[in-house]
Amino acid sequence: MIDFIVTFLLSMLTYLILTASQGEVWGIWSVFEIITGIILSFIVAFIANKVLFQKRTYRMLNPLRWVIFLVYLIGPFFWAMAKANIDVAYRVITGKINPGIVKISPGLKTDLGITLLADSITLTPGTLSVDIDEKNNDLYIHWINVTTLKPTTHHICSNFPQWIRRIAE
Repeated sequence: MIDFIVTFLLSMLTYLILTASQGEVWGIWSVFEIITGIILSFIVAFIANKVLFQKRTYRMLNPLRWVIFLVYLIGPFFWAMAKANIDVAYRVITGKINPGIVKISPGLKTDLGITLLADSITLTPGTLSVDIDEKNNDLYIHWINVTTLKPTTHHICSNFPQWIRRIAE
């Protein structure tokens, strides 16, 4: 039951944030929007609560993890993305591109951690997560400038795994 309630509340909160405008309820939403949000959130919670809480881990409900996640996005992830944009622009202009697929072992244990790292790598220009070896939790990454055949995790994604451990494990 708690799975359903948490999923409903998260869905409703997301809906309210996305539909905020002008209305008669607190000057932000109309009654129709709130009723629609309740109905849609109920449907989403009914369908998705088993998916979101498959393994019954509630670690991501800890507000401290969300604060750490925001610090990660604003700090190291944003900085790495800015550097990667400049690097990719340089490589496109000069033609100094040496693409290839490499394997890294980040040492993350949870599905959420692996997914978050794969998404972070894919969002960073010049890298793309191609495949995951589910046995060892290894990632195969397409890298725009392969400098070594056996790169360390730091070569590809700097300190992302350490931050993700704090968030998801």
